[in-house]
Amino acid sequence: MTLAQRSSRVFVLSACLATIGCDRLTKHAAASLLTGNAERSFLGGTIRLSYAENTGGFLSLGADLPAERRLIVFTVATGLLLAGLALLALRSRWQGSRLLGAALIVAGGASNWIDRVAIGSVVDFMNVGIGPLRTGIFNVADVAIMGGVALIVFAGSSGEERRDHRSNAEV
Repeated sequence: MTLAQRSSRVFVLSACLATIGCDRLTKHAAASLLTGNAERSFLGGTIRLSYAENTGGFLSLGADLPAERRLIVFTVATGLLLAGLALLALRSRWQGSRLLGAALIVAGGASNWIDRVAIGSVVDFMNVGIGPLRTGIFNVADVAIMGGVALIVFAGSSGEERRDHRSNAEV
């Protein structure tokens, strides 16, 4: 293994650990400081913090499913998909933005998955927007997942993916 490959692996592992650590820390702080308290607002209401537990997926989709189905979809299937993405990235020797994107998706997904296993829901606490134009409530792991998706899309649209395939073929 070359020094560049070793450095890339250390960087990706550090990004995963930092993502999971930051998400776990902020969720703990949200649970400690926001549970049972009124919403906190900053920058004229642009940023709002309040504690919520989401039993569904993105924007609470699937929250109304029976508990057994939520377990299958959001715990079992999500765990398998995260493991599959990690395996695909490693076996395909993804590099650059695509590898970092996969790492962020896996790390964010894993941190939310930990919530689902431990408490049966995901802790959310942030909401941003201006006036009536607002996001749904989310957490740091969700930001990592969305950033990871953006990096993979960028890698595919910028031609980085084709360059990765050529350099892997040369190895």
